[in-house]
Amino acid sequence: MEILDYAFMQRALLAAVLVGVTAPAVGIYLVQRRQALMGDGIGHVAMTGVGLGFLLSWSPVWMATLVSVVGAVLMELIRWYGRTRGDIALAMLFYGGMAGGVMFINLAPTGSNANLTSYLFGSLSTVSESDVTAICMLAAFVVLVTLGLRRQLFAVSQDEEFARVTGLPVRALNLLTAVTAAVTVTVAMRVVGLLLVSALMVVPVAAAQQLSRSFAATFAIAVAIGVTVTISGTVTSYYQDVPPGATIVLLTIGAFILLTVLAAPLERRRARALTAARGTGYPAECVIPSSRGGGRKVGV
Repeated sequence: MEILDYAFMQRALLAAVLVGVTAPAVGIYLVQRRQALMGDGIGHVAMTGVGLGFLLSWSPVWMATLVSVVGAVLMELIRWYGRTRGDIALAMLFYGGMAGGVMFINLAPTGSNANLTSYLFGSLSTVSESDVTAICMLAAFVVLVTLGLRRQLFAVSQDEEFARVTGLPVRALNLLTAVTAAVTVTVAMRVVGLLLVSALMVVPVAAAQQLSRSFAATFAIAVAIGVTVTISGTVTSYYQDVPPGATIVLLTIGAFILLTVLAAPLERRRARALTAARGTGYPAECVIPSSRGGGRKVGV
């Protein structure tokens, strides 16, 4: 393939695959916790890290990671203790992050608004070898956490009080989720961009939920959607000369709409099965819908 003849596209495709895996892997816990916009807030804070990276002549990716982690921890602390004025504190944190990023990058001798734009909306041609190395290391951390602690994170995301009663370290797991989300934002910013990364963390999960109700299946489908749209968006961006972040997000939304339409017949079939189960006196899970709309009883 011609696209693989260029080193910058090889780096971009590798980064796209890693983003496609990590963003939905973290997003599924954020959706369960009803914190779908957390990635967007962290993206605003990460802008300060990018600006500091240029100002201090250090890697913008690693500096954005550090600042994002600090911001994510502050967000969790505000959520715990800022009961009455927490929304105002979060707003100042988000807008301060944006303003800080613009200010620092303009003070940097090698920085410009053009540099900031590539981090805000993604850029294929600017993904360097050092960026790929950082993205690989950060993605490994995200995968290790989201898969290795999936049972604990799922329990806390579903019901914090129940998880606390069972002896799980709820606050520590909440902090770990926030830190992992912050790391994911910096993994994705070179491909999708800081302002669009939240969509890739949430929409694939919402699309997967149209087909499945179990956590494991939703997780797998969401990651599959994420990888598909990031690779497709990256390739489309190369051949059509369109912004990669916007292309990936639009493809993700398109996948959500398509799966929503396809899921409608499945929902109707489940409803008919439930109606048939109630009519026969058997539980719904003991009735398998037939092609004629009825159902047959099975033993339990």
